[in-house]
Parts: sequence; C-alpha cells; structure tokens
Amino acid sequence: MPPAVVIAGVRSGVGKTTIATGIMGALTRRGLKVQPFKAGPDYIDPSYHQLACGVPSRNLDTWLLPHRAVLELFQRASAQGQVSVIEGVMGVFDGHSSLTEEGSTAELAKLLDAPVVLVADASKVARSVAAEVLGYQQFDPALRVAGVILNGVSGPRHLEFCQPQIEATTGLPVLGYLPRRQDFLQPERHLGLIPTVEGTVARQWYDSLVAQVEATIDLDRLLQLAATANPPAVAPEVFPERPQAKRAVIAVAQDKAFSFYYQDSLDLLEAWGARLAPFSPLEDASLPAGATGVYIGGGFPEMFAKELAANTAMQESLRKAIARKMPVYAECGGLMYLGQSLSDLDGVHYPMIGAIPVVSSMAGRKLTLGYREVESCTDSPLLRRGQRVRGHEFHWSVLGQPPDPEQAVYRVVDQGQRPEGFQAGSVWASYVHVHLGSRPELAKRFVETCAGKA
Repeated sequence: MPPAVVIAGVRSGVGKTTIATGIMGALTRRGLKVQPFKAGPDYIDPSYHQLACGVPSRNLDTWLLPHRAVLELFQRASAQGQVSVIEGVMGVFDGHSSLTEEGSTAELAKLLDAPVVLVADASKVARSVAAEVLGYQQFDPALRVAGVILNGVSGPRHLEFCQPQIEATTGLPVLGYLPRRQDFLQPERHLGLIPTVEGTVARQWYDSLVAQVEATIDLDRLLQLAATANPPAVAPEVFPERPQAKRAVIAVAQDKAFSFYYQDSLDLLEAWGARLAPFSPLEDASLPAGATGVYIGGGFPEMFAKELAANTAMQESLRKAIARKMPVYAECGGLMYLGQSLSDLDGVHYPMIGAIPVVSSMAGRKLTLGYREVESCTDSPLLRRGQRVRGHEFHWSVLGQPPDPEQAVYRVVDQGQRPEGFQAGSVWASYVHVHLGSRPELAKRFVETCAGKA
C-alpha cells in the first residue's frame, strides 16, 4: 500500500485545508501522483484537493460508512497513487459523539493505521502552543501523532519561541510552518469555503501557497512519516467483483449550482451498470439524450436562482421527464430546485420545477447541520420501505411548510421520527445527503430503478 499521512487540525479554522492543499500541490509538483482524501462528509474541501492533485478527492467517513467500506474505498483509490494525503475534519477528536471518537479524524487515522500531523494555530501564542500539542498527544495514546505544522507564524523570532518547546516537551518534530499572511485566507460564505467549480480560487493564491509550503515545510520528513502507514487490506464488498453491463443512463446535474457529490457514489453507479451523463441546469436546454434516470445533488442553487429560473427550456425538459415517470432522486439543493420556488440571498423568489410542494427560502435562514439516521417511508431508488441508512444534513435554507408525513421520503429515527423529504410520482427529494457506499445495495438498486428493473 502506498504511503499515507493524515493532516489534522487541533480545531476548526486553524488552516488545515490550506495546509493540506498546499502539501498536496507541492508533492504533485515534485512529480508524485497524490491521491487526496477528506475525513467526514464535506463536499467543498475536496474541490480544493482536486485542484491541487488533478484527480478527485474521496470522502472517508467512519460514521456514514461501515468501517470495512471505508477501508475498501481507501484501498481502491490509494492504489492509484504514490502517496495519500488525508485532510481531517474539525478538531482531530471531534465527531458524532460527545464521549467517543465515533466519526472523528482520530478514529479514521487509527482505522487506517496512518500517522497524524497536527496543524496548530500559533498566531496568538508562543511557547504555550507546546502545552496544547502535548494535550492532543496524550489525550489518546493509541493515536499516532507523528509531527506538527504551525500556522500563523509571524517570523523567525516567533518560530524560535514555539518550535523548541514543542519538540522538547512532546518529542514531536515540527515539520514546518506557514507565515501569517492575509493573502492565504480563502474566501467563505454561508456553508464554508466557496467551491472551486465556481472559478473563484485565484491561480496566484494557489501558486503562492505551494511555493510557501515548498519553502517552509519539510516535505522529505513528511514523506518519511507517511511511509509508516500500514492500513489493513479488505476484500471488496461495496463494489462488484466483476464488471457489470451498462443498463441505464443516469443524468447527473453538475455545474456551478450543483456540485455536491461523493466521488465514490458516482463511481459506484458506474460500476453497477450506469452510464453517467452530466448536464447543467444552468446552461443546457434539455436532459441528455437517452437518459433513463436523473440524480440532482446539492450545491448552491440559491446563488444562481435567477439563472436557474431563466432556463425555462431545461425546466420543461425535466417536467416532461417526470411526467413520463422517469425516476428522479435529489438531495438538498436538488430538493430546492425541484420545488415550486426558491429565494436568493436577497429574498427574491424565483419559480422552479414545481415537481414537489416545496417553497424554500434564504430569508430567516438558520443552520441545520448534523448526521442523521433515516428510515425509508417508500420504495425509493435507494431503499425499500422500512430500510435504514445513515446520512448527513447541512443547509441554511428553510421550507415554507414542513413535509407531510404521507408524502415524506424518510423518517429521521434519531430525531423523534420526524418526516423528511418529499415523494411525488417518480420524484424523491430530501435534504439528507446519502453516501452510496453506506449500504452495499444502494447503488445497484439506483441503477436497477433507472433501468426499469427494480
């Protein structure tokens, strides 16, 4: 198995995405084939990884996915590269539970038996940062904390007050640092960083970041640490053992408004017999020719509401497909698009597809965030009635009316069985994002539904 290293933050906001992306880019510029990964359910950080490495980043979530599935997905993707770099989620010990490591970066690192490099913010401390690193090192002795990278270092004198104390107190090497530079801060909005698909990431920012990493982070020592990873091997369970004949064409909405997909979910659909046909609800006039099903993921439709409403040809194409009973499965932003209308950030409502009784709004918005366990209320493209799956919810938009229990796609079993999502005819739409590796049969059933054989 190729070398692997986990880049983990002591908390959110310490710059781990910036540093992980810079490391990925610097190693790629050395001529190495880097396979990026992201711990947890985030869709946006992986877009930065892909910018750096030129290949899709994969999500590894130890709560959404069974551990064997995590190992299978890691094994399958990492075999295509020469070194794997895994960016953590939140703080290294933060996850689904307040008292266990479930769903955390720490759990993932231990599952992969991979070394962890801690990213610590030194911008407002000096030798005190050693106490913080020591706490993280000792909190879970089974976690292989192998090194430290400092962010926000103001200059050589500041580094001299941080590095010696960390190394003397913990025995861990300080592999380098990033200086305190405003131009390294990445643009954000209401769901976090802005996806690179929108073209907002300046090439100058990326080139400057990689040059800084090359100058002030010891990549040779990092690779030495990565070589100590020893992930266990597993037999495939989620992907089919042998190639499957193509039997369905699934149109996948992919543009600036809709970009939130787990790469392994898309790969699973292809592996189980789908031909994926990307289309743009913003720019295309119709669904791809020959489509037998539609998958509309999440994204930022609220940022492009006016443009989505103006593309009446695509709206009509979708309505005609739904009238023909073509299976349509949508998540989060896809739910908003399939509704009656949605508002932009200024509160202006624009007409959408009208396939489900949803009016979504950014006015009075509130953050809804967290893992969910859901039970299917219907026989859907993913699940039979009564089957359960784990998912994730992350949005600011609110609905004018909550789902009617008689129309709901799911019941959220860990939130008092509340109804979630809307089912109407051949349309299933929910705020809950599901990773198709969560259960072995999900992708296969989706393909079979779109082929008319479920």
